[in-house]
Amino acid sequence: MKIRHALLSLSNKNGALEFAQGLVAQGVTLLSTGGTAKMLREAGLAVTEVADYTGFPEMLDGRVKTLHPKIHGGILARRDLPDHLSTLEQHGIPTIDLVCVNLYPFCETVAKPGVALAEAIENIDIGGPAMLRSSAKNYHGVAVVTDPEDYPALLAEMSANGGALSLATRFGLAKKAFVHTARYDGAIANWLTSLDENDQPQLFSQQLQLAFDRVETLRYGENPHQHAAFYRDPIALAGSIANYRQLQGKELSYNNIADADAAWECVKTFDTPACVIIKHANPCGAAVDANLVAAYEKAFQTDSTSAFGGIIAFNRQVDAAIVEAMNARKHFVEVLLAPSYTDDARQMLASKQNLRVLELPLARSYHALEMKRVGGGLLVQTPDRFNVQAGDLRVVTQRAPSAAQIDDLLFAYRVAKFVKSNAIVFCGQGMTLGVGAGQMSRVDSTRIAVSKAQNAGLDLTGAVVASDAFFPFRDGVDVLAAAGAKAVIQPGGSLRDEEVIAAADEHQLAMVFTGARHFRH
Repeated sequence: MKIRHALLSLSNKNGALEFAQGLVAQGVTLLSTGGTAKMLREAGLAVTEVADYTGFPEMLDGRVKTLHPKIHGGILARRDLPDHLSTLEQHGIPTIDLVCVNLYPFCETVAKPGVALAEAIENIDIGGPAMLRSSAKNYHGVAVVTDPEDYPALLAEMSANGGALSLATRFGLAKKAFVHTARYDGAIANWLTSLDENDQPQLFSQQLQLAFDRVETLRYGENPHQHAAFYRDPIALAGSIANYRQLQGKELSYNNIADADAAWECVKTFDTPACVIIKHANPCGAAVDANLVAAYEKAFQTDSTSAFGGIIAFNRQVDAAIVEAMNARKHFVEVLLAPSYTDDARQMLASKQNLRVLELPLARSYHALEMKRVGGGLLVQTPDRFNVQAGDLRVVTQRAPSAAQIDDLLFAYRVAKFVKSNAIVFCGQGMTLGVGAGQMSRVDSTRIAVSKAQNAGLDLTGAVVASDAFFPFRDGVDVLAAAGAKAVIQPGGSLRDEEVIAAADEHQLAMVFTGARHFRH
């Protein structure tokens, strides 16, 4: 279908002038609304303003511009129906072949602190979505453009095809337009239904509209009999797993992405060079060190058996020395994540054809809400952003931890935050020594953590221990003390806190309370 007449009505004018110039160069006549028409006219382009075209001025402070039969008739008329074309001829309405529209900046407006309801309402576009929906519905006869990123490709296709855009292109643009208007309306609905009785936005809206873009269809889900796909938030924040760039290796699986997310979220919480190894969503080894290779060696040492086939994440650039260390360990890895890689490291990794190597920006950013699907519903919460600091600790035992123990306690608690509850983590000298995860009782997690350390040949004498939630009984303290631990960090808050503290004093342990639990289900 050849493009002869185009309507441009743009709030975001990025690239609009160049697009309009390209259309004119291919013999397209331009129709436009006030602000856009002014910009095009000042650039020397011939353009008819909508108000002159319809014979009605923009009215009601610009609320009514394009809501007119000469606009929507020219868009919606089916080119294959003689009656439609006869009606247009009867009323002197030419067809409109291309509609390029973007909408009032509602999302940008409500993102401003303290925005008033009245201002938000005035930034709800009416005519724009109506034109987009009309154009998308009639894609057989109209090309609808919503994304400035599409301008160059559309001009190139027109140039190569005598001013025409294919049906496939128009259908693709129509789908994009319906997504655009759906998300626009969803954002409006989310914000308006979040308002309280004083018209102040709250964190959780009464109705929640979600929007995600499919990145890829995965081979299967958690198991081969399940179908799966990966969707990305259209505003995925820097530093999130959705912004990965795969440098080499096989396609990522459902489990790869889930475990890579756990590894990345954990490793990026550390300021010093760190390595985290994840297996089945749990850290099986984590360490910090001034030297990144040493951090890897310590993390691997925690549980070399579980590390086989795991996910490794680094919060610093991976160089050849790290790859050499992995090779020396004959460490089979499913996914490797880092902010960047040296050229030498890339060359060495290239021989591991099945290894998935991901590069992504290191940034501590969080989405406003976390979501988990349950039967018939959705659990929504704010992310667990809290990372305990030394000043948050309250010593509750007769013995206080040393400065070195405090460093290890803080490290252990940060790792425990990413271990499935009930979580117990033994640490020492900036590395995990034993991890107990996901048990129904805390004492069982403690025993498993001790067993893991013993199986790895690691000495727990003088170790520190982190518990993601309080000890409901003293039994867990008895077990960790018998293993050689000397300091414990936990949130506190049990009905039996006094009993647990007394047990710690009995074993001459130092114990600190954080006041912040880190359940992870």
